[in-house]
Amino acid sequence: MDVHPSFDTYIGRDGVTLNARDVALLRAIDREGSLNTAAESLGRSYAHAQRRIVELEEAFGSLVERRRGGSDGGGSELTEAARELLAAFERTQTGYEGVADIAETVLRGSVVDREGELATVETAAGPVRAIVPGDGDVQLSLRADAVTLTDPDDTPVPEHTSARNRFPGTVLEVETGDRIARVAVDIGAEKPLLALVTEDSREKLGLEPGSDVVASFKATATRGISI
Repeated sequence: MDVHPSFDTYIGRDGVTLNARDVALLRAIDREGSLNTAAESLGRSYAHAQRRIVELEEAFGSLVERRRGGSDGGGSELTEAARELLAAFERTQTGYEGVADIAETVLRGSVVDREGELATVETAAGPVRAIVPGDGDVQLSLRADAVTLTDPDDTPVPEHTSARNRFPGTVLEVETGDRIARVAVDIGAEKPLLALVTEDSREKLGLEPGSDVVASFKATATRGISI
């Protein structure tokens, strides 16, 4: 099982997820007063936008009121339920970003190899591929939302993923919230590796202290500075 937040906020119900693309469409409808004009402003087809609104309404209830004809030629406007849904999305996004901003792992090591901007840095946890401008001793920073956690028995082989750094580890601590959980994983470094997952994903993966996991992250998500 592959669990990662991708730092994309969404709200789900009945198997349908409202994501940032859907939010942009609803906001455009509110701004333009017309589903057709809203779709045009976003460079989307009217038919596709209309189908998506129908899908969302089947899960979340009435979101767009459509006015036909009349002196103003008709149009569309958001329902109160739609505005409440947008507000909930914004609260979720703000909470997620707030956690992500302070959840970062710092690793120290020395550059032992280089291929252009990508360097191999030897750390206490093992070699880490990262974007490092210089050589010698460096400090690597990795945002928690860039870390993917997988079950050891269901981890993809290296050629099937672009996550170049992969470390087996043990969960030390799980800090749960309403929607997001922060997971600290011991990978053999000086400090635990931090990862963010949704609460749904945490439950599906069964994350708890003592759980074995594999932590993966892309080389391009890992930045280094000389120290």
